[in-house]
Amino acid sequence: MQMNDMVLISVDDHIIEPPDMFETQLKGDVLASAPQHKETPDGTNYWEYQGMIIPYVGIGAVTGRPPEEYGMEPTNLAQHRRGHWDVHARIADMDVNGIAASLNYPQMAGFDGGLFQKAKDKDAALIHLRAYNDWHLDVWCGAYPGRMIPNALLPTWNMEETVAEIKRQAAKGVTSVSLNDNPTKAGLPSIHNEYWNPMFKALADHDMVINLHIGAGNPAPHASDETPIEAWITTMPMSVNVGMADWLYLKALRDYPTLKICVSEGGLGWVPYLMERADYANWRHKAWTHIDFGNDKPSDIFKRHFMICFVDDIFGLKHLEDLNEDMVAYECDYPHSDCLWPEVPEYLWRSVKHLTDVQIDKITHGNVMRHYNFDLFSHFKREEITVGALREKARLAGVDTTPVSYGGVKPTENPRVVTSGDIARMVMSQQKAEEPA
Repeated sequence: MQMNDMVLISVDDHIIEPPDMFETQLKGDVLASAPQHKETPDGTNYWEYQGMIIPYVGIGAVTGRPPEEYGMEPTNLAQHRRGHWDVHARIADMDVNGIAASLNYPQMAGFDGGLFQKAKDKDAALIHLRAYNDWHLDVWCGAYPGRMIPNALLPTWNMEETVAEIKRQAAKGVTSVSLNDNPTKAGLPSIHNEYWNPMFKALADHDMVINLHIGAGNPAPHASDETPIEAWITTMPMSVNVGMADWLYLKALRDYPTLKICVSEGGLGWVPYLMERADYANWRHKAWTHIDFGNDKPSDIFKRHFMICFVDDIFGLKHLEDLNEDMVAYECDYPHSDCLWPEVPEYLWRSVKHLTDVQIDKITHGNVMRHYNFDLFSHFKREEITVGALREKARLAGVDTTPVSYGGVKPTENPRVVTSGDIARMVMSQQKAEEPA
């Protein structure tokens, strides 16, 4: 196999929601009360919903800019590359990047739909969450069958409606949902509470994947506001260890052996030690902790239930034998700053070329197709959807990848080391500027 022969599926990308998204699904009063895309007199865009302000700043959507602007944040839709929010341009950006299919998380609504969880009027929030799901499936994913893996939101504040939405989405062919890795951060019971039992059963019954995205619940910690932002970025993938360990000890994984999880933006290289440590902790302490894994070790449970994903992880792929190679997947993270667009194939090939063709196929698309019940090859022949074929299609279409300076908010006015506090203050100041007078 050569680089251009790979077939790539990304299980973590993001949508900058277009302003008219709810207009395609709702009308009348429920449309008027849906999240509204607004603009300040100075041209700054933001969303408003039930008194909440959702700024564009803080989302890291910088694909298509020169690297010097990765720290800048777009404040207007015009400061985004069109592929961030327009599905037709997104497909073109996938083609030029050699990406055959993509799973997308919300942005304005929160990775887990947290916007609707925070809403005071839960009856309206339920209507709008369902409308979001319908837009995501029918408009965003439906525009190009076979190129997107649907990812539904759930009204987790109401368990009866959560189960109903799982059934509704399953009937429409959706095979995954996005959840908060720590629902206590949203004022809900912990994942270990019996409150969630009906949801776990419904997800297992309908063979749906639980997508857990970094930052939805557990925060990525940093040492101080003076900590250089690069130090924070460095440790972000490993910060998912708290949530991964919490879910590893979830009783539902033993109650429902087919329950499936996918963890985004955690990487691979440090995971073998997490499993080793869990095995040691259980062996050493189970006499008094009363955690019963039966005949399994915690690492067995992890390898069976958890799909783990990577943007760039040479070390992890060199130590694939310490993981479950059937539960490793690629993630592009378009349009965030870690995304290697439009050079994903070049970087990925550097990391996987030492593997066998069978292993490369597993990691690049086969594992995802199995885990998500997503049959890419029922829509396309392999030779139509390889890196080489897609890039040729993009070349003929004239897709331009030249970096463009779009402008936006800067974390600092002077060229100095950017800190974690700089980024936090930039987000807070922009949100305050967008609040209605």
